[in-house]
Amino acid sequence: MFKKILDKYNGIKLNYRIAVAIVIGTLLGIFLPGQKWIGELGVLFVGAMKGIAPILVFVLIVNSLSTGKTSLDKRFGKAFGYYMVSTVLAALVAVTASFLFPQNLQLAQEATTSAVLPKGIGEILNNLLVRAVSNPFEAITEANYIGILVWAIIFGFAIKIHASESTKTLLQDVTKSVTAIVHWLINLAPFGILGLIHSAIATNGIGIFKTYGMLVAVLAGAMFFMTFVVAPMIVSFAIKRDPYPLVIFCLKQSAITALFTRSSAANIPVNMDACEKLKLDREFYSVSIPLGATINMNGAAITIAIMTLAAAHTLGISVSFPTALMLCIIASIGACGASGIAGGSLFLIPMACSFLGISNDVAMQVVGVGFIIGAVQDSLETALNSSTDVMYTAAAEYSGWVAEGKHLPRRFK
Repeated sequence: MFKKILDKYNGIKLNYRIAVAIVIGTLLGIFLPGQKWIGELGVLFVGAMKGIAPILVFVLIVNSLSTGKTSLDKRFGKAFGYYMVSTVLAALVAVTASFLFPQNLQLAQEATTSAVLPKGIGEILNNLLVRAVSNPFEAITEANYIGILVWAIIFGFAIKIHASESTKTLLQDVTKSVTAIVHWLINLAPFGILGLIHSAIATNGIGIFKTYGMLVAVLAGAMFFMTFVVAPMIVSFAIKRDPYPLVIFCLKQSAITALFTRSSAANIPVNMDACEKLKLDREFYSVSIPLGATINMNGAAITIAIMTLAAAHTLGISVSFPTALMLCIIASIGACGASGIAGGSLFLIPMACSFLGISNDVAMQVVGVGFIIGAVQDSLETALNSSTDVMYTAAAEYSGWVAEGKHLPRRFK
């Protein structure tokens, strides 16, 4: 009986199951908001994905580099370039949106946090270097992806040179086992999303749109513009093809889950699975995807720019367009080193505000506004960041296929 139910469940496409879960979660959030156990499904799902992601990244990279026939090549340079260029363009989009639709904030309640906020770009970059060489076991347990990437690459090459074939075979088996666990968890995504939707509806409802509707609209508009205009332009430049089939594929496979998990780390296994479906080289995407989760900060650039310039407008501070753009580019690049701070891009706002002479007390009130609209802002930011990780990874590899005259896979055509 159970096997029949499981077979029927697995026979339905994952996206359809997620769509049903969204509807059910919304209805339960409206009519049964007090049933907190439903929301625990989401907590368990996100926790499990966050827990397995560092292990997955580490074993995939070590296995790929220790057994692969190729080494890190120009695809990584291309992917890194797309990540950085898109972050700069995201800052440009956000600054333009802020000048076209200036926002006023109701600054009243100060945000509270136990996190140590970055004081400047130098401190952030220093933290980035320190995290890159942290204890490898500590890096895995704390989900420090910069450290995981560095040590996994080192271990991978060391095992390739010095380990026996039996050790490499064992490593391949471990990798297959961890990958299987990831697939099991992804298969349970509808239940996790149901819980996340229930919690979001029960906790926030639609109240955030009453006071900050226009601010949310500007943030969402900038992120949608990046998703459907700027990112496709980058992909089109890379693959010399219509980019939208790939864009839509990435949105379906990555953005939907990221929208509800609100965690780039939790979405790494989902993105790995999407890359596998796109027939990308595992040796490449096993490094590019976690790298993107750390440095691909399109959404952060938009959030920092719009929130900081809204604060300046509220206080009557005049900011020139070049100054605003430079400020947001610096802050967005700095986000690479601050990605481990609880609160994500919101806690880079005080650093950005300091460049404009805005006091820390006021800046933290802006962070408080960010928390109020976080149910939408963080969801859209994560969806943009995570889905473009896959887009730019695919674009970097497919650009080589196009140059060699190879046909792109049918899956997204």
